[in-house]
Amino acid sequence: MKNKTIAQLREYFEAGHITDQDIQALKDDPRKGVQKLLTTFHNKQKKQATLEKTFYNMSAYERTLYAKGHRYVAGVDEAGRGPLAGPVVAAAVILPCQFKLLELNDSKKLSNEKRKELFKVIKREAISYGVSTVDNQKIDQLNIYNATKQAMYQAIDQLQEQPSHVLIDAVPLENLSSSSDVIVKGDQKSISIAAASIIAKVTRDRLMKDIHKKYPMYHFDTNMGYGTKQHLIMLKKYGISPVHRQSYTPVQRVMMS
Repeated sequence: MKNKTIAQLREYFEAGHITDQDIQALKDDPRKGVQKLLTTFHNKQKKQATLEKTFYNMSAYERTLYAKGHRYVAGVDEAGRGPLAGPVVAAAVILPCQFKLLELNDSKKLSNEKRKELFKVIKREAISYGVSTVDNQKIDQLNIYNATKQAMYQAIDQLQEQPSHVLIDAVPLENLSSSSDVIVKGDQKSISIAAASIIAKVTRDRLMKDIHKKYPMYHFDTNMGYGTKQHLIMLKKYGISPVHRQSYTPVQRVMMS
């Protein structure tokens, strides 16, 4: 290995052809480029190990349920409880028992591009998934908590396979036809809920970008309806739109001013 150029070694590393014996042989190579390759290699190994451990820990609920005989376990989560405008979106996802996607995590911890990438994988590999939206008018009628529950129920109803157990992020759902667990910060503790959080988030972001085309002055394509400083300024300048949640205090203040 020491007779190879750094470019050749880089190709070997990138192709995954390096063995433990090769690594040992290269440790004493005095070339800075070789040592840099080794450092990069070890950092990738550490990152991979961290991802493996995180995914394993996040699969604990699912592994336990599979061991008890549950075949279809659904994860349920929502996106959009906090914004001043737009709908709340809920998703329900049933993953295969052998599903593995190491980068899967709470959607809030992922970049926009990574969410879109994982969104495609989840939709392609899921046994079934359902998505439901409840608009701002219904949110004002029911309040956001009950509107979120309605969206979650509807997302579960859209599943093609009936889940025998449902894992829900934070919100208790009564009268389900299956058993369930309510998990606080479930999108960080369950791969099924994390998958649902990504489906819900990407779906809602796309809806808000469509709404932006109708009401560009509020910049919904970037703030997604959340009460950012820019959004509040535009809200005061132009008043409320048909998609603003009139039951939310910052919107009410503008209506009363």
